[in-house]
Amino acid sequence: MKKSPRQPTLLQAVLPVFSIILFLALNIKFGGTPHIPLIGGSVVASLVGLYLGHTWKSIEDGLVQGIAIALKACLILLVIGILIGAWLISGIVPTMIYYGLHILSPSIFLLASCVICALVSLATGSSWSTAGTVGIALIGVGQGLGIPAPMVAGAIVSGSYFGDKMSPLSDTTNLAPAIAGADLFSHIRHMLYTTGPSTIIALSLYAVLGLRYSSDQLQRQSIDQILTTIDAHYNIHPLLLLPAALVIAMVILRIPALPALLGGAFLGGLCAVIFQHIGLAEVMTAAQNGYVSTTGVTSVDALLSRGGMQSMMSTVALIMCALAFGGVMEKTGMLTAIARRILKMAKRTGGLVASTVLTCIGMNIIAPDQYLAIVVPGRMYREAYKKAGLKAKNLSRALEDGGTLSSALVPWNTCGAYMWATLGVHPFAYLPWAFLNLLNPIISIILGYTGWTMEKEMPDSSSRDERERVMKSSEELEDAGE
Repeated sequence: MKKSPRQPTLLQAVLPVFSIILFLALNIKFGGTPHIPLIGGSVVASLVGLYLGHTWKSIEDGLVQGIAIALKACLILLVIGILIGAWLISGIVPTMIYYGLHILSPSIFLLASCVICALVSLATGSSWSTAGTVGIALIGVGQGLGIPAPMVAGAIVSGSYFGDKMSPLSDTTNLAPAIAGADLFSHIRHMLYTTGPSTIIALSLYAVLGLRYSSDQLQRQSIDQILTTIDAHYNIHPLLLLPAALVIAMVILRIPALPALLGGAFLGGLCAVIFQHIGLAEVMTAAQNGYVSTTGVTSVDALLSRGGMQSMMSTVALIMCALAFGGVMEKTGMLTAIARRILKMAKRTGGLVASTVLTCIGMNIIAPDQYLAIVVPGRMYREAYKKAGLKAKNLSRALEDGGTLSSALVPWNTCGAYMWATLGVHPFAYLPWAFLNLLNPIISIILGYTGWTMEKEMPDSSSRDERERVMKSSEELEDAGE
């Protein structure tokens, strides 16, 4: 009779995690990419799985299932590469940068970038679409104004993930309450207690940072040179803003991301032919290999040379390597073993919330996908919140505070890899400036320990005070012998 695989001990479960941390540390020292360390971690996880009695076929299934989760994200990444190449050669991105340099003041740029991305992502429900449209332009404008790219990327990511978290159109905003068993709009209202203060603090910090980049401190001559160069090499026209507006409109109308972005890329190619008088062969080359600017001005060429489907291949490979590791960890039960140990340490409300948030962050690192970081902890902690007498919306809020917002800060996570590839800034570089993503989990944990806004389950017909009065009366009756 065939034996069932053994359940991993905590030490066995964390061994692959420690190994991947070691591999990544060595990799950083020698200046490599995370791909090989992630493969190394998958090897260690597979060996532990074999030792526990899993067959290679079972482990291989875990690898494939892990990768399959991200296939849609990989397709979107490839389309975003095509879109960036098409929008650069067509003059769409140069036009957005040109008008942006005229309109946006350096002193308010970071604040404005965060607010613009927050509004767009709130309307679309998509951080990816926001970063892939207005985010690309804002990175260029920021560079033209002399503001460090990591700082600009941090503001873009903060704004983009505000909508990803708060919009009723967002996948994660619907997923978290569904997993926790909460109502969608109750979930959104409950998130205001953590997201509201985080957003106010983040915007205040961006406003203060912006004061360091007032106009008189910048080399206006450099900005004028960029404007003159773009004007000389591209036909700038307000109609070139239309493709970006149409993509945002399509996402708002709930047209799936892939056709919406492909439509934007097609419009970009059409604009290249009509406005820039570019041949079809050149447009297809830019879509495949990216656009290379040849203005002769170094700052402008560095700003406008990027994109293409090929530029996304390394990111797609990174996502596949990361999710292969997560797939093995989940298939062999090692993720469950780690999660159960964490759950044992959560005795009170504060510990339960902290454990939920930290587990979501850990899942974004170990099983690097935003959806897994919500689904797995959600299933794991649901009963614990019920036993603690906490409403389901407390769990759904903690899932989003930890899972949604931390995903963009991990380079090998699908979200972090996407932002890295789209904005051209490493997640570890923009991490210190992504204030909303950093503050929200901390505020969530603080509210958990203080108990403020942590709503308890109560009968619908009575208030908390009434419930406490009834319970007290019952105790008195019992003492009296009733």
